[in-house]
Amino acid sequence: MIHTESLTRHFRVGQVQVEAVRGIDLDVGAGELVAFLGPNGAGKSTTLRMLTSLLPPTSGRAEVAGVDVAAHPAEVRRRIGYIGQKDGAGHNYRVHDELLMQGRFYGMSRAESTASAERLMHTLDLRPLAMRKVGSLSGGQKRRLDIALGLIHAPRLLFLDEPSTGMDPQNRANLWEHIMRIRADHGTTIVLTTHYLDEADAMAERVVIIDHGRVIADDTAERLKSEQAGDRLTVTVAAGDVPAARAVLADAIVPALTGAPGPPGPVAEVEERSVPDGHALTVGVAAAARELPAVLGRLRDAGIDVRAAESRRPTLDDVFLRLTGRSLRDGEA
Repeated sequence: MIHTESLTRHFRVGQVQVEAVRGIDLDVGAGELVAFLGPNGAGKSTTLRMLTSLLPPTSGRAEVAGVDVAAHPAEVRRRIGYIGQKDGAGHNYRVHDELLMQGRFYGMSRAESTASAERLMHTLDLRPLAMRKVGSLSGGQKRRLDIALGLIHAPRLLFLDEPSTGMDPQNRANLWEHIMRIRADHGTTIVLTTHYLDEADAMAERVVIIDHGRVIADDTAERLKSEQAGDRLTVTVAAGDVPAARAVLADAIVPALTGAPGPPGPVAEVEERSVPDGHALTVGVAAAARELPAVLGRLRDAGIDVRAAESRRPTLDDVFLRLTGRSLRDGEA
């Protein structure tokens, strides 16, 4: 569905040339749901706009739905659906009329446009809103209409740029329910950008992490978390027990991750922080839930009073932190 080779985009600000996207190489197969994850300004939306022919690449090559983006941009647009970050419908038009016009713009007959509009209004719960003006809709309703506009011509490839930004949790959940239903019903390939960690983690089959215009990781969320971050195991002990507890953790945790790129190392650094109950010691480990009972047994045998203990699965923010040295959440501010 999508193939890119060294896709690059420069912008000129005054006399300075700024590199927004730096040689993206990417392959997306039919039926995949791929999320571009990264902080604001990372190059996610710029990449999407190049793939949808809205921005010409400075260099490199992109083929979307079997068509060269630079050579045949109009043909690319006929084969894809694109939902940008802003509302795509005219606020003074009725919902039903907007859908019919969009279909006609794609060369569909009036009968085809009407049938497609009716089907999408049913799927996206827009039928009760058909005669309302777009300007009277809520944010969540407008977003569902945007998705219907992008799907009116039944494309097999759909691009979503920050589809749920600014929505409350309930509207976000409702929107994703509709998106996943469409994908299940039609086998639609979906490529989206987001900076919401939970969306990328829960919904996408593949997560492509972009930072400073480069792809720095590309895999399933589970593999990224397991291979790049690892589980975290934390025990809380009294201040006087910290040195002995550190020694137990260092001896007990063999399959821990080091802070350096590459395969897991023999022992991870033990992190320490003060908490109300004492001092919390945290170590990275391949399977924290499995290791926790054995570690607690060794601490007990050493006469150390453990005041609290927990194991935690990593997040995509942990992955980003390990790859870049900073939190992905920092880029959302």
